[in-house]
Amino acid sequence: MSLKIGICGGGVGGLTAAIALARQGHDVTVNEQARAFARIGADVNLTPNAVRALDRLGVGETLRETAARPAFRISRTWDTGEETSRLPMGDTAEERYGSPQLTIHRGDLLQALEAQVPEASIKLGRKAETISGGTVTFADGSTETYDVVIGADGIHSAVRTAIFGPDSPRFTGLVSYRAVVPRSSVEAENLDSFTKWWGPQPDVQVVVFPLTRGEEIFIFATTPQDDWREESWTMPGDVEELREVYRDFHPDVRALLAACETVTKSALYVRDPMPRWSSDHATLLGDAAHPMVPFMAQGACMAIEDAVVLARALDGVGTSDVPAALRRYEDTRRDRTAKIQAGSLANDWMKGQGNADWVYGYDAWNVPLAEATESV
Repeated sequence: MSLKIGICGGGVGGLTAAIALARQGHDVTVNEQARAFARIGADVNLTPNAVRALDRLGVGETLRETAARPAFRISRTWDTGEETSRLPMGDTAEERYGSPQLTIHRGDLLQALEAQVPEASIKLGRKAETISGGTVTFADGSTETYDVVIGADGIHSAVRTAIFGPDSPRFTGLVSYRAVVPRSSVEAENLDSFTKWWGPQPDVQVVVFPLTRGEEIFIFATTPQDDWREESWTMPGDVEELREVYRDFHPDVRALLAACETVTKSALYVRDPMPRWSSDHATLLGDAAHPMVPFMAQGACMAIEDAVVLARALDGVGTSDVPAALRRYEDTRRDRTAKIQAGSLANDWMKGQGNADWVYGYDAWNVPLAEATESV
């Protein structure tokens, strides 16, 4: 059966959901508040659980054209450089989990996803403001009624506010720095791998991994700083401040930071896990439902998993059965995303030798859907 589905938000989760739902024959429209897709952000770490989900949607080959394939996931101590864990990725991950890890520019990922969605199905400059039942009112005053409304509109989700009322994300007290440098400009070890440098406190860290077929290196660093509250991904930071914060780190880290010409700076916010994501004919996915700090590198991956499971829950469903299908979706996903939210905030995952199977081995296409439940 075909449903008329409106997705609010044209990011990674929204576009993935659009592809998966359209393949089932649904009439899908993506409503994106931006007036044009821009190449913002720098990185997305697609671990095998997300790549496997995307491979089934036919975008994996395109992603591999521009992505890098980290050889290992390594944990190192901030000053001595001692390795505390080394997990083989690359071909080993593909053999173990069915797909590799890919690290890719966010713009390249969005472009690959957008190419799979018909141009007529994407409406730019349409910011959702209010929702009543299945009717969405946009900022320009226009309205549209759908059988299903999906809020994929991020941590400041208008759809979540419309369903559950206003709330505010909690500032973690941390800021993050992001930069990209040419690999040719740095002499350091393990530049073909995802490496996390654990600082003297858990919330002080530097993560580096390859991008763009290994031609660039992405740098992500965090530190406590209570007087900075700006959340924008594109807010310029101070390179000298970045270097000063990590001045006592290992020479490999200092070499990477010395190569930085520009950096962005952003405060990190989080929300507690939500008890419900859905109401009537509307639901949430990705950061709108479960925003998390990036310490497990699973934010985009969880949105991709959400999109696939949501599409499966809506497969063959008629309009009257939509609320029950949305409950099955959230009941299937809520415990996993809450566990990863908590693990990300704790920031101790894979510091030592550990088992990554529970994260990387998840198969969104085949995980059993929750049993149907009565409305609450």
